[in-house]
Amino acid sequence: MANPESHRDWRPKHNPWIVALTVTLATFMEVLDSSIANVALPHIAGSLGATYQEATWVLTSYLVSSAIVLPMSGWLQTVLGRKRFYMGCVALFTGCSFLCGIAQSLPMLVFARVLQGAGGGGLQPSEQAILADTFSEKQRGMAFALYGMAVVVAPAIGPTLGGWITDNYSWHWIFFINLPVGLLSLFLTQRLVEDPPWLKEEREARVGIDYVGLGLLILGVACFQVVLDKGQEDDWFGSPFITTMFSIGLPTLIAFAVWEWRHSNPIVDVRLLKIRNFGTAVSFSFVLGMVLFGSTVLIPQFLQTGLGYTSERAGMALSPGGLILMVMMPIAGFIVSTKIDPRLMVSTGFLVTAAGLYHMTNISLDVNFRTMVELRMIQVIGLPLIFIPISTLNYIGVPREKRNQVSGISNFARNLGGSIGTSLLTTFIARQNQVHQNSLVTHAYSGNVSFDQMLETLKNTFISQGYDAVTAGTLAIAQVYKTIQAQASALSFENSFFVMAVAVLCLVPFPFLMRRPRLSEAGERRGH
Repeated sequence: MANPESHRDWRPKHNPWIVALTVTLATFMEVLDSSIANVALPHIAGSLGATYQEATWVLTSYLVSSAIVLPMSGWLQTVLGRKRFYMGCVALFTGCSFLCGIAQSLPMLVFARVLQGAGGGGLQPSEQAILADTFSEKQRGMAFALYGMAVVVAPAIGPTLGGWITDNYSWHWIFFINLPVGLLSLFLTQRLVEDPPWLKEEREARVGIDYVGLGLLILGVACFQVVLDKGQEDDWFGSPFITTMFSIGLPTLIAFAVWEWRHSNPIVDVRLLKIRNFGTAVSFSFVLGMVLFGSTVLIPQFLQTGLGYTSERAGMALSPGGLILMVMMPIAGFIVSTKIDPRLMVSTGFLVTAAGLYHMTNISLDVNFRTMVELRMIQVIGLPLIFIPISTLNYIGVPREKRNQVSGISNFARNLGGSIGTSLLTTFIARQNQVHQNSLVTHAYSGNVSFDQMLETLKNTFISQGYDAVTAGTLAIAQVYKTIQAQASALSFENSFFVMAVAVLCLVPFPFLMRRPRLSEAGERRGH
């Protein structure tokens, strides 16, 4: 085996920025496709003769498959070779996109989405590991800024693009548009990307497969992801199906963690979490996922259910926030490359994000489109100040041959945080909605001057439209109840953003638990 010191100055043969653009291309395609599919669900259900609830398995199947591959992607990169694994993921995602596009039945579409998710799940961690080895520690901040733009900008423009495609063409094209991008990515990856020499040595030295760990991971993640995705829809533990999935999933994941901790050749090296910087950064990735995915789901939901926006217009309200992220990501990447303490950046990012989330509590049923755009833009300003530093701090003190594991675990933490955050927020909104409705209804009684005046005004309005007095009275009461529901919903969303703001604010001091990186480390240290 070659001397590890001989690899210290290894650099890729091609320009690292061309390599970065190459691997970012497929990641952007995968993240964009995920958000586009959400918008197209009603069209898919109608076209395939399925109910909306049945069509949601198009999303769930992808999320489950992707969630399984994410944590094991580091191991698969080492076993198969990072470049080979990455190209396999791109090929699988692209080929299954074609299968999704030609699907003529819901079972066929769900099957294709399972395979597509398996390919998509390996793209983000593979790209992150490639960037970590392609760039020096000083350049890594800007490289991760490019990666961050793909991860956070794609969900912002996805709903708008998805709405436009499904309205003007058909839902099949949300999958067909992946084909040229995937083929171009395969061509460029084959020519430009290469595995570092120490990764090849690690693959040659690795023996055996942890079949027990692999089985526990697949079963545990699959069951737990189904619980998160279907829990609110099926009334959580009121559903025998959800209860069964949870009873299997959680104990299996605990058993997996214990098994992997003791195993000499684990699928997921959970012992890396003992490294202070990495363990702390993973927890921050989890929170970032909750905030990023949670807010991206909440805002369109409020705009569509509360204000009657179409999915395309709701997406347009998010898109300018994506532009802010495109501007802020390179700025954050540049700051990381300076002598500024990255821990201070993360702390500042938490503070700014908390302020932006609190500002979102100004939403109401009277909010206009421009104000909603401005609120979203303010809300995302601080996210790059969190995303870029923790992406670089992830690697401090971690052996370079473990970078595949770092990228897999951190991406899994962010996606798991997104799934848990979305589920918790959706449930919280539903519960708060009931609380606020009960509170508002107590004021809707005969004898309350304001209520009587509103009811009389509405009744006269319906009479002027040609309805008889009895019908007008019934319609007036229905209109009042509809107003109560809308107001309760708005208050529920306000409370959700307030809770997120408080949760993020509590994290402001915690980045200083991490060890500040020294320039001499340069991310090339071997051993713990």
